[in-house]
Amino acid sequence: MGYTFSGYRRPDGRFGSRNLVAIIPSVICANDVGQAIQRQVQGTVGFFHHQGCCQLPSDLRRVTDTLISLGRSPNVAAALIVSLGCEGTDVDRLQAELEATGKPVRRIGIQALGGTSRAIQAGIDAAQELVMAVSGQARETADISNVVMSIKCGASDTTSGMASNCVIGYVADKLVDLGATVVFGETTEFLGGEHILAWRAVGGEDGPVGRKIYQIVDEMEKRAMALGEDMRGGQPTPGNIAGGLSSIEEKSLGAIVKSGHRPIQGVLEYPQFVTTEKGLWIKDTPGREPEILTAMAATGAQLMLFSTGRGAPQGFPSMPVLKICGNPHTFERLSHDMDVNAGRIITGEASIEEVGEETFQRLLEVLSGAMTHNEALSYFGSMDIFCLGPVI
Repeated sequence: MGYTFSGYRRPDGRFGSRNLVAIIPSVICANDVGQAIQRQVQGTVGFFHHQGCCQLPSDLRRVTDTLISLGRSPNVAAALIVSLGCEGTDVDRLQAELEATGKPVRRIGIQALGGTSRAIQAGIDAAQELVMAVSGQARETADISNVVMSIKCGASDTTSGMASNCVIGYVADKLVDLGATVVFGETTEFLGGEHILAWRAVGGEDGPVGRKIYQIVDEMEKRAMALGEDMRGGQPTPGNIAGGLSSIEEKSLGAIVKSGHRPIQGVLEYPQFVTTEKGLWIKDTPGREPEILTAMAATGAQLMLFSTGRGAPQGFPSMPVLKICGNPHTFERLSHDMDVNAGRIITGEASIEEVGEETFQRLLEVLSGAMTHNEALSYFGSMDIFCLGPVI
């Protein structure tokens, strides 16, 4: 059976599930101006982060690269860059690389325009122009192989590994088999289970991909140890423990279930955008929502499947986040935030395969324009960029 969805074709041939104008501050100091513009102009979303200045050069490159990847997302139809004028990010490269995609791009400078009020007015005018320019684009039929899906679990409990993560694993396998791309991360939640992922790497545990999986877990642990801390002091979280997860190893075993069973093609760096490769990929990320959702949107993912047991309601500005809830009690309490009730697996009312097929059909609907609960509630404002060095 051939599966399709209706998406917006971009100049690079990718298809977006949304048709948004992105407001992209180049630095935290430009956030307030960007937020004022975004509030005024319909059809815009903002990437309001806390980085971009007084950081090590490697982190400034990381921020610039991440903002470029966010702007390249097929869900972004056009971009307005909001610059302060003295930031550490490479605004010229940000603008040039986004313009190279063929999308409409505008840029305003707060200092150059004479301050906040003038920049807000210029930004509103530019954003309105961009929205009007892209608003008439029609959706086209696209094959399912054009999908890039990201996956995550958060606010987990025992039902996550038993139900909702299993459902996402089912969908991940189906998409990979249909020629699509699936990306998962949360390196902090590989701990104790990294050998299982390495066994699934293309080329085997001792090949380049398998060795890279071990490397990113080792580096993550060493970052915590450099501060005199053990990762196990922060993972599992208090909410995980209250939900019945006893150790990081138990949490990891449940978390990696959502990746399914297909071979792992490679490991992506945090800012990296997927290119033409298909199949299942890892992205080296932390587990906290504001930073990992940013990384996953920066892959070019048109949507995310998000597993939760205790209830994590937030989304992301440019990427629909479909919430799969493994706990039937949580689904009942948070019914206005959750999208799929995988708790029926726990109660014996449905199988993993049945809820997996239901989720897959819902995924096709969201790709074609149906809103997720967090989109309908506009619960998607929190985001940030994960950096490795200190603020200086």
